[in-house]
Amino acid sequence: MDARHLALHGLAIKRYAGAEAVAELTGLSPASAEAQLAQALATGRAVETRGAFSLTPLARVALQASYDRIFAPLREDKGFAEAYHGFERINPDLKQVITDWQTIELRGERRANDHSDQAYDDRVIDRLGTLHERAEPVLSGLASALPRMAIYGRKLEAALDRAEGGDIAWVSDIHRDSYHTVWFELHEDLLRIMGRERVE
Repeated sequence: MDARHLALHGLAIKRYAGAEAVAELTGLSPASAEAQLAQALATGRAVETRGAFSLTPLARVALQASYDRIFAPLREDKGFAEAYHGFERINPDLKQVITDWQTIELRGERRANDHSDQAYDDRVIDRLGTLHERAEPVLSGLASALPRMAIYGRKLEAALDRAEGGDIAWVSDIHRDSYHTVWFELHEDLLRIMGRERVE
């Protein structure tokens, strides 16, 4: 994938981000990401608001149409396909962990978790740690076939370390690279690579 497509792909995953975030996600240098996003802005492929970029609808369609050609080798790579299917097997369990993190059962009803029950939160974070251990071989398999994917493993481990250290916002806060945020972006990346649709 050339720098232009990689920058647009990264922006599609992030949805709304600055050049630095796109560079980190894609492995582009900050200067290259900035240049590619400036070019996308100049050619009508992106719009900018307060230093953050997002793709225009037509650019999204064009990018999506290019994936069959760009990602054909990865789709045929047995190791990458096996790692992808391993991710999909774990994904429902991650969803359940996050559901249990965001809600709690009180008197037979599911309610929003206000995180006042530390023992409950600790148990859920323990489950997240166990899930991450299962995910590590999958993450390694993805990165072996496509080295830029290694960023996800590093970010997931960093988020888990912070959550286990007591900063519980790193479990699922959408305003940071929390475990759930990074997992969601990894899933989006994989779906685009493999030509699949997200099942809600």
